[in-house]
Amino acid sequence: MTDKLTSERRSANMSAIRSQGMKPELRVRRTAHAMGYRFRLHRRDLPGKPDLVFPGRQKAIFVHGCFWHQHVGCQDGRMPQSNTSYWWPKLMRNKERDVDHLTRLTTAGWKVLVVWECETVDHEDLSSQLQKFLE
Repeated sequence: MTDKLTSERRSANMSAIRSQGMKPELRVRRTAHAMGYRFRLHRRDLPGKPDLVFPGRQKAIFVHGCFWHQHVGCQDGRMPQSNTSYWWPKLMRNKERDVDHLTRLTTAGWKVLVVWECETVDHEDLSSQLQKFLE
């Protein structure tokens, strides 16, 4: 499948993508807050700067975009068909980095939950997932 955008337009779109405060992360934050949980955001002293940190519970949540972190089995996690020599190493480095961050956090005694972008769409499922993790 070819890209429907020009390379200049695609570049502009990709450079506009932020790493914090995206819609999936905001959904998780709003849901956790509405459930009565209080948290810290993006603690720099922890490996990977988790999106939500619950220091008293020693729990952390990462909200991963399905594309950027290659969610297996998700339609949004597909590898691009064009420019694969660029995308393959970049996305695989993201996955390797994710494993490293999870390992370092769990070794330090933290419990970690990864919430995928596609899992934030259904509010009830998200609430249930957060409730189970944070109890």
